[in-house]
Amino acid sequence: MRRGGLTVALMAGALTLSGCASMSTLDWDLRPSAGFSTSDAARAATAARPAPDARGVISYPGYQVVVAQRGERVADIASRLGLDPGALARHNAIGPDATLRGGELLVLPSRVSEPEGLSSGAITTTPLGPGATAPSVAEPVRHTVERGESAFTIARLYNVTPRALADWNGLPADMSVREGQILMIPVATQTIAQAAAGAPLNAAGVTAAETAPATTSQPGQGSPTPVPPSAATPLPASNPARSGETAGTTAATPPVADMGAQRTEGPRLAMPVQGRIIRAYAQGRNEGIGIGAPEGTDVHAAAAGTVAAITQDTDQVPIMVIRHENNLLTVYANIDNIRVARGDRVSRGQSIATVRHGDPSFLHFEVREGFDSVDPMPYLQ
Repeated sequence: MRRGGLTVALMAGALTLSGCASMSTLDWDLRPSAGFSTSDAARAATAARPAPDARGVISYPGYQVVVAQRGERVADIASRLGLDPGALARHNAIGPDATLRGGELLVLPSRVSEPEGLSSGAITTTPLGPGATAPSVAEPVRHTVERGESAFTIARLYNVTPRALADWNGLPADMSVREGQILMIPVATQTIAQAAAGAPLNAAGVTAAETAPATTSQPGQGSPTPVPPSAATPLPASNPARSGETAGTTAATPPVADMGAQRTEGPRLAMPVQGRIIRAYAQGRNEGIGIGAPEGTDVHAAAAGTVAAITQDTDQVPIMVIRHENNLLTVYANIDNIRVARGDRVSRGQSIATVRHGDPSFLHFEVREGFDSVDPMPYLQ
């Protein structure tokens, strides 16, 4: 989703972001959570991150990363690996004195040689490049975070779950990322298996079969839905002629629906803020609408539901997601003075925040049916 040329956080699922919750128990799959959990499906989609060596280094043919220990500084890791602290810090858009989380990744600016046979402190470095004897492994794609991106939009771009992206990169519980940070994109389990079987991989760690036009999807468009076994056999032709019927015999006409008896109640969603639509919905470019309103105007919940997530993009712009009945989500961005917390129940029309300062000031509002963004206007009219 984009607002004014900047990508806004996508949280198209029931997100349970909590600093005290176990990451392994969260359902990071961006699919419906009403009535069932997709945690197992999310975990099965991608392989686990490879284990590092004794130094904390994971080596790929084209680059290396180091896994930080809790409380380590960037400078500590650089000293341990024989790297220049400033170079390591600049390469990862972080300060040399920054304290890292346990499991957080840093991409090395130059390659460190294997430690076997070396004395302590004798680690040498070489320019990054494919190793001469590198095994056929699935090398993850690297993504450099741009301004306005979030972990959720990046996950959607590569068709992986935010949960897998967080696990591979040691992201914090609030899924925050920083501009210039380099993320490893999780590798699909199938790709790992094909690499182990000797299937040739391209520079992105993808087999030739996976890049065939028949099965390739553009980033952000999702994967084709597999056909269930029950649909493998063609269905019989509809309304087949019964034995004894003549060509002039027609089937009974079904009754016409009484349109006057259908519900004529108001719109399904209430306008979250009163104002003029200054940015229309455009799928793939602006996956919501911009509603112009003065700074400080109250923002209201479009329908009753539960606050599923409150986070920020890399510009520190707050974003709120509310989960409603029937697998519906509403997303509110460009907000300030948030008055609810994650997990709170909200009622239709309840004040949840105010419009953030801007030029112009406006509310970015999205409606999502499960994983997919839809035009909010039919819900509001």
